[in-house]
Amino acid sequence: MTPRPYTSRAEVRDVTLRDGLQLTAKMLPTERKVEIIGELLALGVSALEIGSMARPDLVPPLADTLDVITALEPDELDRCWIWVATPRHVEKAAAAGARNFQYCFSASDSHNKANIGRTTEDSVAAMPDAVRIAQDAGGAIQLCIATAFTCPFEGLTDPERVIGIAADPRTYGAEDIVVCDTVGQAIPTQVTDLITGVKARTPERRIVFHGHDTWGLGVANTLAAIDAGASMVDGSLGGLGGCPFAPGASGNTSTEDLLFATRPDWFTPATLASMVDLTDKLLAELGEPNRSRTAQGARSKAKAFEWVIDHG
Repeated sequence: MTPRPYTSRAEVRDVTLRDGLQLTAKMLPTERKVEIIGELLALGVSALEIGSMARPDLVPPLADTLDVITALEPDELDRCWIWVATPRHVEKAAAAGARNFQYCFSASDSHNKANIGRTTEDSVAAMPDAVRIAQDAGGAIQLCIATAFTCPFEGLTDPERVIGIAADPRTYGAEDIVVCDTVGQAIPTQVTDLITGVKARTPERRIVFHGHDTWGLGVANTLAAIDAGASMVDGSLGGLGGCPFAPGASGNTSTEDLLFATRPDWFTPATLASMVDLTDKLLAELGEPNRSRTAQGARSKAKAFEWVIDHG
């Protein structure tokens, strides 16, 4: 019997080319990024995060984001998201052709100052301008709240702080809200409670969960988020990634692990084999380890299991 898919409600967005590349020592050429975007979209991944408007000197691997945007076709850009933190970021990315913007700031002032150089209140106050610019460009914008569970400088984040930001009228106009376990310290009950609270007490929007696997609960937390109402979840190939401004933050939850757990209709053993091959080549280029447990399992000798890759 074919196992029942975990859910049909959650879309998996791959964030390899933004969050995944933030801590890599080696640079990935623009043309290689464009190639990977095409490969992931062709495999069936429906949404990608492909770059950041962060200062190039602070996040060098993403310095070519505008070049990546201009190299893509309009139908590709319709499925791609760009990280932004200011109205000017939105303006510059939109001018290059971007149409989907993830306006991100932290629930904790300490992390927001380290990451963006301003207080959380300053970021919230600037959001209406970011929304207006995105809408004028015919695009969509997400409200992305980092350190929604814990902050590397302040410890536990009060859920009321996150819900208050999400309910602030200045954040209206965002089509989605992204709830981020930036340093991967949350446990499933925390995720369930916060997602449930956001869903019940803030304007109706699609809820996105962005998790990290620092403490080994990336998949468990993501499934908890889906059960609580998240309809999009983030992962990166091979668990690549981490925040350069959050001490202790390791890689994202693996895209392969999330897909293996949720089993969308388009994800087949053949798709997994192609994705593992893509990941192996990418990580070899970057000199990074593969943290995906699904990729590890796919290389096993349990040949009776259809998800094991045939190397024969």
